Formats: sequence, C-alpha cells, structure tokens
Amino acid sequence: MVPVKSFMIPREKFVTVQRDTDAQTAARVMRDKGIGSLFVTNGRDIIGILTDTDMMRRVVAAGLEATKTTVEQIMSAPIVTIEESKTLLDANDLMARSHLRHLGVTRDGKLVGVISVRDLVVFLTNLPRKK
Repeated sequence: MVPVKSFMIPREKFVTVQRDTDAQTAARVMRDKGIGSLFVTNGRDIIGILTDTDMMRRVVAAGLEATKTTVEQIMSAPIVTIEESKTLLDANDLMARSHLRHLGVTRDGKLVGVISVRDLVVFLTNLPRKK
C-alpha cells in the first residue's frame, strides 16, 4: 500500500495564520485559496489547525461574531498526527476512528506535512478499476 508521505502536502506549502487572526479573515483566506484548513501559529511554531468544520461548528453554529473571535479560540489542538511511513489505509482508518478530515504527518515526531480526506479521494479515484 502507498505510504502517507506520497500524498501529503509538505510543510513548506502550509497556509498559516497567526493565533490572533480573526475568524472572518481566516475564512476569507481559506475561500480565496480554495482550501479547507489553515495552520495556526504562535510566531514560527504551529500550535493548531483550523478547518472549515471548526468554523461552522464553533463560530457559525455557536452564534459567535467572526470579527471578534480569534482562530486560537476555535482551532483544533493538539493536531492529530500519523507517521509518514504509515499507509493511506492507516490514515483512512485513523480519520474514520477520530472523526477527522485532516491529519498532520510526522517524521521522527516532527510535523512535516498534512493529509486530508480529499487527498485520499484523489488517490482512490485514480486506482485502476476492475472490470
């Protein structure tokens, strides 16, 4: 089976926002870049992940004011991770068990990438079909 590292988005390509960024600004960044998650930073350190689901559940559904809510207040932390050598099937199983759509990818305990359900779907749709 294919290792997670083959389909992850590498850390160098992460889109990040500082922890004091307001939720509306973060939502606009996600919209403009066509992505479903952002990493939240404190200086240079990644401290959490903010997903479109977090925005819906923790801002919209809770009736919070997006311009007065910081991403640090609504992010998911700590980031659930999987080692880069694990398989896509392992990632799928962990996502299903944890009810998550994004996993951090680690190498020797350090965050080196991210993989999403969308990445798994792309892989699966490109598999050869049995006739």
